[in-house]
Amino acid sequence: MQAARQIILILGDQLSPALASLRAGDPLRDVVLIAEVQEEATYVRHHKKKIAFVLSAMRHFAEELTAIGWRVVYRTLSETGRSGSLTSEVSRLVREMHPQGVVLTEPGEWRLRHEMQSWPDSLGLAVTILKDDRFICSTEAFARWARGRKQLRMEHFYREMRRRTGLLMNAEAPEGGRWNYDQDNRRRAPPNAHMPRPYRVEPDAITEQVIALVEERFPDHFGDLKPFWFAVTRQGAEAAREHFVSCALPWFGTFQDAMLEGEPFLYHSVLSLYINCGLLDPLDVCRRVEAAYRAGRVPLNAAEGFIRQIIGWREFVRGIYWLHMPAYRSRNFFGHARALPSFYWTAETRMACLRAAISQTKEHAYAHHIQRLMVTGNFALLAGIAPEAVHEWYLTVYVDAYEWVELPNTLGMSQFGDGGLLASKPYVASGAYIKRMSNYCEKCCYDPRSRTDDGACPFNALYWDFLARHRAKLERNPRMAQMYRTLDRFASSEKAAIGARATELLSSTERL
Repeated sequence: MQAARQIILILGDQLSPALASLRAGDPLRDVVLIAEVQEEATYVRHHKKKIAFVLSAMRHFAEELTAIGWRVVYRTLSETGRSGSLTSEVSRLVREMHPQGVVLTEPGEWRLRHEMQSWPDSLGLAVTILKDDRFICSTEAFARWARGRKQLRMEHFYREMRRRTGLLMNAEAPEGGRWNYDQDNRRRAPPNAHMPRPYRVEPDAITEQVIALVEERFPDHFGDLKPFWFAVTRQGAEAAREHFVSCALPWFGTFQDAMLEGEPFLYHSVLSLYINCGLLDPLDVCRRVEAAYRAGRVPLNAAEGFIRQIIGWREFVRGIYWLHMPAYRSRNFFGHARALPSFYWTAETRMACLRAAISQTKEHAYAHHIQRLMVTGNFALLAGIAPEAVHEWYLTVYVDAYEWVELPNTLGMSQFGDGGLLASKPYVASGAYIKRMSNYCEKCCYDPRSRTDDGACPFNALYWDFLARHRAKLERNPRMAQMYRTLDRFASSEKAAIGARATELLSSTERL
C-alpha cells in the first residue's frame, strides 16, 4: 500500500468535510481512515436502525471525500471482523503505511479519548488530537464560564451563547425583549391538526447493503430495522433541514411539549441525528431558522425555542459532560437501584403513555424530548430505577444518542442523579401532567384522576410517594415548595394509602 505522511482517522459521528483534522491535512500526502468496527456497534447493544444509519452515512461520507480528492481507506464491518476496534484498525494501517503520525479530531465520548491517550506509546509514533470546533463553546471556554459559579444554569449559559453568536439579538438586547419564550410553548396539540411528516428518503443500494449486514450481524439487537427512511448523505440531511424549516417550524414552538397517540413526530425537526453525526452544522441550522424568522415565515417563539435547544441545551450538556467525567457517570443522588422493567424493551405495558413512547422508539429509534423526559424518564425516576441502567437504555435505543449529549440529559436532567448540578429540580409529574399535555389517557385502562384505587394511574401514587421518600433531600429546594405544601394537606389516611399503593406498584412493575 502506498505510504502516507499521516493517517487522518475519522469517527462515525464526525462526518463533516470541515472537520479540524481534514483542514489540517493534505489530500496529496495524507490518507483518511474510516473503519466500521464491532466494538463501536456493541459497547451497548445499539438499536438496529441506529447502526444502519451510522454505517450507511459513513460509507456515503467516504464517497463524498473521495469525490473531492481525498485518498480514503475504508474498512467495512466484514473486513474488520467480530473483534475489530478502532485501536486495532489504526494499528493495522500504521503497520501497512508507516506514516509519520496519526491525526484525529477529538472524540465526543470520554471512553474513546481515554483509550486514545495510550496510542502514542502503543503505536510508537506521534498522535495529534485536535479540538472539535464544530461546537460553539469549547470545553475550555465552558470550564472558564463555570469556574466560581455556585450554580450552573443553562439559562445563564444560553444568554452568553446568544451574545456570542448574535442569534436573535437586536444590538445588545434579545429580539422581542425576552430571552426565553418557553411559556408560549406548552399548548396541547389538537388531534385533527395538520402535522407534516419528517423528510424521508428511500434506501439506495449502499443503504440496502448495510441493512442486510445489520440484520445478519445484529439480529438480537433492539428495534425495528425497517422501514428505513433516514437520510444518509449531506444532500439528504440538508433537504430534511429545509423541509423542517418550511413545513413544521412555524408550529414547533407552540406545540413542542405536546404528545399525541399515533403522532410520534408532531412538529419536531428530527434533525438531531444529522447534527450529532456531522451531516449538518448546528450553527448553520440555527442561522437558517433565524433567517426564516427575520423573513416573517415563522413566529419568534418557534425560532427561539429551536435555537435554545441547539446553542443552549446541546452546548450546555456537552460542557457538563466534559467538566465532570468520568465520575459523572456513576452519580446516584437518590441511591436508586431497581432494575429497568422489561417493558422498556418490549412496550408490553397497559400504561398507554409508556406503550406509545416505547413502541415508537422501537419502530423509529426516536421519541421527542417530552416523551423522553416526562414519560419514560419520569416513570424511571418515580420508580427508583438505577440511573446508570436508564442511561444505558437511552444510549442504546435512540439514533441521535452519543454519550456526551445523552448522559447529562438522562442522568442529570431526567433522573436528577447529579443532585441538581444540571437541573434546578427533579422533573417529576403525576398523571395529571400527561393528561394535560397528551391524549394518551383517553384510551388508557388507568384513571389519571385517581391516586390509590386499583385502577388509578400508577404515576399518581408513585409521584406522591417519591416526594415523601425523598423529602429530606428535596424539601428545601424552592422549586419544590408548592409540591410539599400540597402533600402536607393530605390526610394521614390518604398518605398511608398512597404509600401502600406505591409499594404494591413497585413490587409488580412487570405487570403494569
